[in-house]
Amino acid sequence: MASALRLRAHVYRLVRDFFADRHVLEVETPILSAAGNTDPNIESFSTIFSGHVDAGARERWMRTSPEFPLKRLLAAGVGDCYELGRVFRNGEAGGRHNPEFTMLEWYRVGWDHRRLADEVVDLVQAALGVVGRRAQVQTWSYRELFLDRLGLDPLSAPLDALQRPLAQSNIDPQGLTRDDWLDLLITHRLQPAFPRDRITVIRDYPASQCALARIRPDDPPVAERFELYLGPHELANGYHELNDAAEQRSRFERDNEVRRLRGLREVPLDERLLAVLDAMPACAGVALGIERLLMCLAGTDAIADVLAFPFAEA
Repeated sequence: MASALRLRAHVYRLVRDFFADRHVLEVETPILSAAGNTDPNIESFSTIFSGHVDAGARERWMRTSPEFPLKRLLAAGVGDCYELGRVFRNGEAGGRHNPEFTMLEWYRVGWDHRRLADEVVDLVQAALGVVGRRAQVQTWSYRELFLDRLGLDPLSAPLDALQRPLAQSNIDPQGLTRDDWLDLLITHRLQPAFPRDRITVIRDYPASQCALARIRPDDPPVAERFELYLGPHELANGYHELNDAAEQRSRFERDNEVRRLRGLREVPLDERLLAVLDAMPACAGVALGIERLLMCLAGTDAIADVLAFPFAEA
């Protein structure tokens, strides 16, 4: 345990020095919010405030990331900024997941997702240096990766062609969408084969997987998004950020429609974010899981090995 705690402290110092050298401001934003995360694949914790009603909404949602308040700061003119802090996701507990974990999220004004991906690589290489390692880097477009490794075009292949490589994986197809099958191809067929001594960057995702990213009008259109892996571990997810409030509201509402169809509770939209999103400067942003990075540095596949106390012992 002591070595894991020392490694975490070392990485925290490295992160703060990395961004101080690059003049990126460290900020701190609320953990409890009147708004939640509408993403149908993420469940939030909530709690009830028992104080005076003048304080606002009684139900408060524990953040799943600091993204929305950081974007509000960007809209207010703060400029390049980052936060290193705890986030919470309900139901995510297991060998590689803990319901409470640490996220590093940062934003670069005037950058796109490709330039930001290069900076994430720089940070991960610096962290690897803590344990005397360095990794090769390989960058793919989403389409290139599928074509090279599976012989499939993920943007045009029929659904049965996407399902065929997973025939031996005993997957229940009930309710699965095309994007679900694409995700399963990554997690079951592509990701496990990523070499442990390699940083793999995947960029330009299908437009249907845009989340909070801009869509580039290619033929077909693609989402200006990237994910970064160290070996088989996904470390970071980044976007050339959408700053169109009407489009973002539409995406939030679509999320809640999916939640209704799945029998999940709808989540209140972040109206404070939507009120200022049009004023947010063009930027790129990324979230990186600190525990995943620590697991790679420590050479373990168990998240419990890099926590002081895992959820079962908290």
